[in-house]
Amino acid sequence: MALVSTLWCALSALAHEVRPAVADVTVGANQLEAQIQLTAEALVAGIDLSQITDTNDAPEAGLYDRLRSLPPEELAAQFEAVWSAVSAGLIAEVGGSRLAWDFVGIEVRPESDFELPRDSLLTATVILPEGDAPVSVGWSASYGPLIVRQVAEDGGYSDFLTGGALSAPLPRDRAAAVGFWDTFADYVSIGFEHIVPKGLDHILFVLGLFFFSLSLRPLVFQVTAFTIAHTVTLALATLGIVNLPAQVVEPLIAASIVYIAIENVIGGQIGWRRVAIVFAFGLLHGLGFASVLGDVGLDPARFVTGLIGFNLGVEIGQLAVILAAFVLIGLPFGSKPWYRQAIAVPASIAIGAVGAYWFIERVFL
Repeated sequence: MALVSTLWCALSALAHEVRPAVADVTVGANQLEAQIQLTAEALVAGIDLSQITDTNDAPEAGLYDRLRSLPPEELAAQFEAVWSAVSAGLIAEVGGSRLAWDFVGIEVRPESDFELPRDSLLTATVILPEGDAPVSVGWSASYGPLIVRQVAEDGGYSDFLTGGALSAPLPRDRAAAVGFWDTFADYVSIGFEHIVPKGLDHILFVLGLFFFSLSLRPLVFQVTAFTIAHTVTLALATLGIVNLPAQVVEPLIAASIVYIAIENVIGGQIGWRRVAIVFAFGLLHGLGFASVLGDVGLDPARFVTGLIGFNLGVEIGQLAVILAAFVLIGLPFGSKPWYRQAIAVPASIAIGAVGAYWFIERVFL
C-alpha cells in the first residue's frame, strides 16, 4: 500500500508540474507556422508560470483543476475564446517590429488518466513582410519556459528560452538555415548551460567527486567513469533504446548525491568499488541529460553532430565546476591539515542534505 500511495503522489505531482512548452517552427518566404505543444489549462486560467513550478501553488489552482476536468472539445473552445489575450503574449519580430499571430486551431489530446499530464497542440501562423529578413520568436515570461526548434535539411536550430527571451533570428531560406558548425556550437552551448547554471543536481554530484580527495588519481578515475557512463546512456536514450520515466530517474539522481556524500564523510581510498558506484550513477545522470536533449530535440540531419556537441558541452560544464572548486578551495586550503575536517566533510554533509531533500521532494511532494 505504501508503494501504491507513493506512485499515486508522484503521478498527481506530474499533473500539476510546470513543464516547458515546445514550439516547432517552420519559416517560409511569406509565412511562419508554429506548432506549440503546451499546457492549455494554464494559459486559459491566466497563471503566471514564471513564478511557480507547480500549478497547485498558483492562486488560480482551482480554475486550473476545473479546466483539467473538461472534455477536450470544451477545453479547446475555452482556449479559442481567450485567444486574443493569449496571442498578445506570443512574439514574432522582424527587424524589431512585432507581427500579429493568427489562430489556426488547437488539438487537445485525449487522456485516460486525470492524474497524468494533458498536452495540447496549438497551431498558429504569422504573415511575414516582404523581403528575406529573418524572424525571431518567443513568448511572454508569464507563459513559462519555451523550447524553440527549427529543423531544416541542411541544419537546424534549437534553444531553451526563459524569462521572455527571444530566439536567434530564424532565416526564411530553410536550406540555408544553420550550418554544421553553428549547429555544433548551439548544442555545445545547450549542454554547458544544462550544467552551468541550470544543472544544480549534477553540479552537486561533481562536487561530491571533488571532495572525496584532492589527489589527481582519484579525481581522474571518478570523472572518467562518470563521463563514460553518462555518455553511454545519453546515446542509448537519445536513440530510444533505453527509456526510463523522469519520475524514476530524478529521485535516483538525488539518491546518488546522498550516497556519494556519505562515502565522502566515511572516508576511504579510491578503488574499483568507488569507481563502479560512480559509473553506475553516471548511467543515471546520462538518462537525466537525455531528457533535456529530448525536450530540445535533435535535428535528424545533424543527429551525431548534435549528440556529440551536447555531450561536449556537458563535459566542459563539469570541468568548469571542478576547476572553479580547485581554484577557490583546493589551491588555498587543500594542503592544510584541517582541510578534510573543516571543509571537505562539512561540504559533503551539506551536499548530502540537499540531495536528501530533493529525494523526498521528488518522491513524496
